[in-house]
Amino acid sequence: MTARPSSHEPPSGFVPATFLPGRRRPGSPPAPAGGRGVRPAPRPDEAERARLLSGAHHDPHALLGAHHAPGGVAFRVLRPYARAVTVVAKGLRAELLPEGDGFFGGVLPLREIPEYRLHVAYEPNEAGEADEIEIDDPYRFLPALGELDLYLIGEGRHEQLWQALGAWPMTHQGVTGTRFTVWAPNALGVRVAGGFNLWDGTAHPMRSLGATGVWELFVPGVGEGELYKFDITRPDGTHTLRADPMARRTEAPPATASVVHVSHHEWGDGDWMARRGDRPAHTAPFSVYEVHLPSWRPGLGYRELAEQLAAYVTDLGFTHVEFLPVAEHPYGGSWGYQVTGFYAPTARLGTPDEFKYLVDRLHQAGIGVLVDWVPAHFPRDEWALAEFDGRPLYEPADPLRAAHPDWGTLEFDYGRTEVRNFLVANAVFWCEEYHIDGLRVDAVASMLYLDYSRGPGQWTPNEHGGRENLDAVAFLQEMNATVYRRCPGIVTVAEESTAWDGVTRATHHVGPGGFGGLGFGLKWNMGWMHDSLEYMAKEPVHRKYHHGEMTFAMVYAYSENYVLPISHDEVVHGKRSLVSKMPGDWWQQRANHRAFLGFMWSHPGKQLLFMGQEFAQGAEWSEGHGPDWWLLDPTYAAGGDHRGVRDLVRDLNARYRATPALWEYDTVPDGFSWVVGDAAEDNVFAFLRFAADGSPLLAVSNFSPVVRTGYRLGVPAGTAVWEECLNTDAARYGGSGVGNPDPVKALPVGRHGRPASIEPTLPPLATVWFRPG
Repeated sequence: MTARPSSHEPPSGFVPATFLPGRRRPGSPPAPAGGRGVRPAPRPDEAERARLLSGAHHDPHALLGAHHAPGGVAFRVLRPYARAVTVVAKGLRAELLPEGDGFFGGVLPLREIPEYRLHVAYEPNEAGEADEIEIDDPYRFLPALGELDLYLIGEGRHEQLWQALGAWPMTHQGVTGTRFTVWAPNALGVRVAGGFNLWDGTAHPMRSLGATGVWELFVPGVGEGELYKFDITRPDGTHTLRADPMARRTEAPPATASVVHVSHHEWGDGDWMARRGDRPAHTAPFSVYEVHLPSWRPGLGYRELAEQLAAYVTDLGFTHVEFLPVAEHPYGGSWGYQVTGFYAPTARLGTPDEFKYLVDRLHQAGIGVLVDWVPAHFPRDEWALAEFDGRPLYEPADPLRAAHPDWGTLEFDYGRTEVRNFLVANAVFWCEEYHIDGLRVDAVASMLYLDYSRGPGQWTPNEHGGRENLDAVAFLQEMNATVYRRCPGIVTVAEESTAWDGVTRATHHVGPGGFGGLGFGLKWNMGWMHDSLEYMAKEPVHRKYHHGEMTFAMVYAYSENYVLPISHDEVVHGKRSLVSKMPGDWWQQRANHRAFLGFMWSHPGKQLLFMGQEFAQGAEWSEGHGPDWWLLDPTYAAGGDHRGVRDLVRDLNARYRATPALWEYDTVPDGFSWVVGDAAEDNVFAFLRFAADGSPLLAVSNFSPVVRTGYRLGVPAGTAVWEECLNTDAARYGGSGVGNPDPVKALPVGRHGRPASIEPTLPPLATVWFRPG
């Protein structure tokens, strides 16, 4: 076969010699001359003809193809640059008459329209070889999209929209090809252009399917792997070449064409999918390793990541991985947060099936997969969604509402039925097609507030005079309700940075503000993150003045179902890595780092840690080179410092998963009780965690560099001894080795409002966990 063009953009002034490269048959018998028995077809209205040639016709099938006519059947074909076109059917071979401008037509004395093909001859190529093809005529086929699909699209309720729109290889009326469909209600016309017609869509105008704004064309012979875009005629008559918003595969950036895709992956994660919904996320162990896939180990594709990432995360004991956005995006420096291909995993790392392989392997290893999902905005690239069909379509018509003030991007029009359907179906798509276990929804606050990052005069209140974006609220509620209904066992997680009431409340439960809950399963606790990191950044001598920053989160801990995030956002742009935020020399920085992780893993809420922080990387993360893996090299003199922190994270996860007190009652007050919350002068925090059966775990953090011996702490009655089960100051983690190697006896001495107490040793800059012996 002839090689496909390397670029999807035709060279300036280029005139293709044939419209179907790779399927011509050199040496084929030439088409018979003359057109014996063919009468001229009635010439179409000149305005209709001009509209078709300019790509502005809504119903090309009315002019092209075969139709009953006086005296027989009229055939008309639009094949620019062709020398001759012949109709071929059983017992029939008739050459059509040239009508100019690439049209060929004629009336044949037939009673019925036959199943026919077209023999198209072009001028000989440079080698003098005949350049001829035989194809099915796209304009002899009925619409390949059903009435139910169109009805659901019109209603905005097509929950599997990706199966109705986009490019779908299929067999239609007994012929194999690809159905192209696109929503472009403002377009005067739409044509499909691609490698199969040398990026000139003149011969492939699509038909409008009525008031839905959907355009459709079944193109025989086009199959998996073909590149394509849509040539859209705007309302002003100009043209724009656009990638398919529903494309399930794309070219690797910086190329921007869409790719016809067929999945061949056979899933092997049946056991995981069957049991992942056995326990809701908020009552289960949930420890997340956040990963930017392109930079985790640069150079690895999805298949290599499947082996190496699964092994690494399994070894460290995280329950889940969370990927920064994997949907296609043109600018790698956005880390995936400026999405142009909402239905396609980025081609930078491989094919869609290879991404499925990655998810499959993680599931088989017992690891859940979350992905960042970005419905808050999209970039302005002229080949993507912005003013897609010549007018604002996915974005609001009001420029003030459309422009996202922080990122130079455009916001979605959540009040438009079809746009809301596009996004809700996209959430379902990742969960159903890629078996994703959860969606972390980015920038929720920017969606919820009309005045987000906007000053006076830059926003318009809602119909009630408020600042809430009611359309965004309705969209988020619909999205959450839909994915939870369709995909048992998934979890949605909101990155919501304000005190919006009811982020993780059920959508049908109305709160004090008059809104139903947004319906998320979990919410990032941004307040805990900011407060705790501010405390940890202080020198120990000053921490007593900021003691409340570590305790304040418990005031609101049960208002939502929380995740405690130390994410990528906290280790870039001059914020420094987690260990580098800590005060003191290198030993103290690592000790603070370890103590903080111990505090975090025992605090109510799920855990999330960004890659590199699990081994105390000192440098900020950069998407250009990823984590500094060399720090773990056994030949590196200080590598033990970093391996010790990694060993602690491994043990934290192991103890955490084995201790229901740390996760079973994470979201209810019965699971937590302060022992010491006011020891500001000592920089000490102590609290109890409880499982559903009442079994406790005592967590104590000493954020001062002083060893505290015989530090009396009140404990519940009924336990004779308490054993140290984790100590972040252990020598194997790089600590000083101070601790409680022997069980600590409980004494019948009341303390902190409890009938008994213990007197353990608290290591310096350390967190210690105790369990009943």
